[in-house]
Amino acid sequence: MKLFNCTACSAPVFFENFGCGNCGRRLGYLPDENLLCAVEEKGAAWARYEDAGPRYKFCRNADYGCCNWLVSADVTDIYCRACRHNHIVPDLSFEPNIVLWRKIENAKHRLFYTLLRFRLPLQTRAENDSGLIFEFLGDGRADLSPVLTGHESGQITIALAEADDAERERRRAAMREPYRTLLGHFRHEIGHYYWDKLVKDTPLVEEFREVFGDERLDYNAALNEHYARGAPPDWQNSFVSEYATTHPWEDFAETWAHYFHIVDTLEMASRFGLGDQPLGKEHGLSAVKILEDPYSASHARQLVDSWLPLTIALNSLNRCMGQSDLYPFVISPQITGKLELVRSFISNVDTQRASVPL
Repeated sequence: MKLFNCTACSAPVFFENFGCGNCGRRLGYLPDENLLCAVEEKGAAWARYEDAGPRYKFCRNADYGCCNWLVSADVTDIYCRACRHNHIVPDLSFEPNIVLWRKIENAKHRLFYTLLRFRLPLQTRAENDSGLIFEFLGDGRADLSPVLTGHESGQITIALAEADDAERERRRAAMREPYRTLLGHFRHEIGHYYWDKLVKDTPLVEEFREVFGDERLDYNAALNEHYARGAPPDWQNSFVSEYATTHPWEDFAETWAHYFHIVDTLEMASRFGLGDQPLGKEHGLSAVKILEDPYSASHARQLVDSWLPLTIALNSLNRCMGQSDLYPFVISPQITGKLELVRSFISNVDTQRASVPL
């Protein structure tokens, strides 16, 4: 994620902001330009502040305080590039649902920031039978099973309960997970989606199997085995999380999510200039400079070399505040190899874009 400045007064503003805290002008995000800009009303439309150029409208979900993205006034679409993928949203006649949905949309829009930066293929279900759609569901009647977060054939379901901080923490503790966030859910489930899009039924599947294992292993049996026996004692040598040990599909999705964690956080760190003074150099820690543009890394090793000293610093700062480690994971050489395969699959989209199935 990058830092933004109000295009009217230059004050710092942030990705989710609807207005500038300094000059009070309304803000809108232009995904094609990766620009959060001040806008002003021009009749029935909006324009960039002091700009006679194109006219825009806000995504319909701005009405609920759930989206600050702009859409061209010349198109019939009423939803932005992120919200047009929504298929089911919570019952908005119930105000508490809107509060939870806003948290979900904040995480989803951060996901789309990265997807668009990587220029990954994105189609809606209306454009393609296997296009990406989201369902944000609350638990229904007491006699129904709870909603489970997951992915199936391009449909990503996020349980509304995951937006409740107390409930999500309860689930994290019950599952003995060191980390559980809405953004993490989105990044994990989208990894499943892009496995289907970029790897499944392509020549890349053999390379995938060499690194992650054979995904033809019975998934349900593997899942039952994982919950019955847990992860192997040496799992941290080869897997980024305990859940990644379940099945090659889960290993890939977990690794994909961590690749997004790393790239997004390193971009923000570079914007704050955290790499200008090598972290912990006087204590013998790595003096590798944080990458200015992690999206252009030519190998995952570059990312990891920047990531490890940054996480040491961030974890240490969290401990000073009595908080758990920000990044409670270990990146081993084997995990770096898995991250590199994820990077190469994403890079392949740009170099082979015409042949990548959408």
